[in-house]
Amino acid sequence: MPKKKTGTDNLYSVIIEKLFQRHYSKGTKEFEFERSEVETIVKELGKPLPKNIGDLFYSFRYRTSLPKSIQDTAPTGKEWIIEGTGRAKYAFRLVKLNRIVPRAELVTIKVPDATPEIIASYALDDEQALLAKVRYNRLIDIFLGLTTYSLQNHLRTTVKGMGQIEIDELYIGLDKHGCHYVIPVQAKGGKDQISVVQTKQDIRWCEEKFPGIACRAISAQFMNENLIAIFELTVDDDLVKVVEERHYKLVPASELDAAAIRQYRT
Repeated sequence: MPKKKTGTDNLYSVIIEKLFQRHYSKGTKEFEFERSEVETIVKELGKPLPKNIGDLFYSFRYRTSLPKSIQDTAPTGKEWIIEGTGRAKYAFRLVKLNRIVPRAELVTIKVPDATPEIIASYALDDEQALLAKVRYNRLIDIFLGLTTYSLQNHLRTTVKGMGQIEIDELYIGLDKHGCHYVIPVQAKGGKDQISVVQTKQDIRWCEEKFPGIACRAISAQFMNENLIAIFELTVDDDLVKVVEERHYKLVPASELDAAAIRQYRT
């Protein structure tokens, strides 16, 4: 069932609709706006100002669909996204539909679950649980064939021309030749979709912060509690595309199948 909207969600929807209507006219493909416009709209509505105005935009960029009235203005094959363009500045932009979801027909690879039970018991949300399972089971290493190290999670930083961003977790990798890699990881719960905006900004930040080091952008997504889809993503012609996709199921060691393990070789 769809998640019931809260009072905050409804207020966010009203504000974003009003903001969109202030700038949009038929044929518009993009427009910029400033965070301060929210204060004006809220005052016009006679509503209390949200405690965290930035959360309003964060919500529609990563968590919640835009109101139907906004979606309906997008031509067939296009969708509206909100991108950061600087400090407290954003832009609505029409882009090609770019949905990346796990392929149901892909083979599942079983991995012995090494997640400490106490960690699984105290995970606060889907995103934290997913990041912990990926980290403790070394799924980035397995997927990329590298030795990787978690450098920082929930890294809040800024990107030129994009403003403030948050990287869910950042790894540094090393291959057998001694080549280094920077690996931003995006984590999504089962109902959440991979964010095109987040992938682009993660890659842009890595290019700025670690010039000359290869960036391999990863997205991990829960398909169910112990089935995790992992994607390597890249940006090509302003679209996020899948370089590789694998599905890993975390199981007790007793459930590993020797025949299946041999079959993985092929």
